[in-house]
Amino acid sequence: MNDVRSTAEMTRRATLTGGALVGIGLAEGLLNPTSVAAAATSGGDSRYERGLAVLHDTSGERGVSVIESLRDIAPDLGRYVVEFAYGDVYARPGLDLRERELSTVAALAAQGDTAPQLDFHIDAALHVGVRPEEVIEALIHIVPFMGFPRALNAVGVARTVFANRGVTFEPPVMNDTRDRSMRGTEKLVEIDGHHGLEVIESLKDIAPDLGRFIVEFTFGDVYHRPWLSPRRRQLVTVAALTAFGDTAPQLRVHIGAALNVGLSPAQVVETLIHVVPYAGFPRVLNAIGVAREVFEKRNAPVR
Repeated sequence: MNDVRSTAEMTRRATLTGGALVGIGLAEGLLNPTSVAAAATSGGDSRYERGLAVLHDTSGERGVSVIESLRDIAPDLGRYVVEFAYGDVYARPGLDLRERELSTVAALAAQGDTAPQLDFHIDAALHVGVRPEEVIEALIHIVPFMGFPRALNAVGVARTVFANRGVTFEPPVMNDTRDRSMRGTEKLVEIDGHHGLEVIESLKDIAPDLGRFIVEFTFGDVYHRPWLSPRRRQLVTVAALTAFGDTAPQLRVHIGAALNVGLSPAQVVETLIHVVPYAGFPRVLNAIGVAREVFEKRNAPVR
């Protein structure tokens, strides 16, 4: 019997820990956040206290449960989650919590194999006021950049989160009868400027159908959908490309597009910094190098 209880406890902790940074804490409401703070802080650690407050704002008791679940095996990991991911990164100005959670969902979905973390952050996105259709729209949006499998897997996670929360909504369906090439070209110029048309033109001698698919599907079908604002689409795109890695040419285009739709250089940099806890410093440093090139070319300093 003791072995059974021990196995059950190990399974519970593994499930909680599997959502770290920050993943799924199934035992919502089980733990007291005051006890976690008291156990993990000494002498009033302001980074920890600030991080715990932001974690609670984004996820309620679920995040606290994850931190508590790490105490028996990696308490410092839990502390780093609170201090760095939430106390240092999430607490920064420049992006609101809805933008941060959309960026997080995009970065996690782009990497694949992150179902526990996606569960947590889709739930957190809803918690901070992101609408269900915006969550789904962000997942549809990554298809041209990361492919259908990652998007399908992420939508499966979203379905579970919505069911657990009792969320019901009418899924939006695209209903624009205009020619896909026409509306795609219009959207491409709106987002990327005439440089986007140059990219399509450059494909005509080797893969003209690829250029056509970019116009018709990426911009005519996906970008043209109205359920996510252009600014948020570019936040999602930049976060996803950064987390995916090895995408410097595409990042160059889409960081430029982010500026085109009204994001400031500082907000672009903030989006890149936000990806650090989810994809690591190397990919973000690479993306910062690309951003520097774009800003210098446009004479758009970070202020």
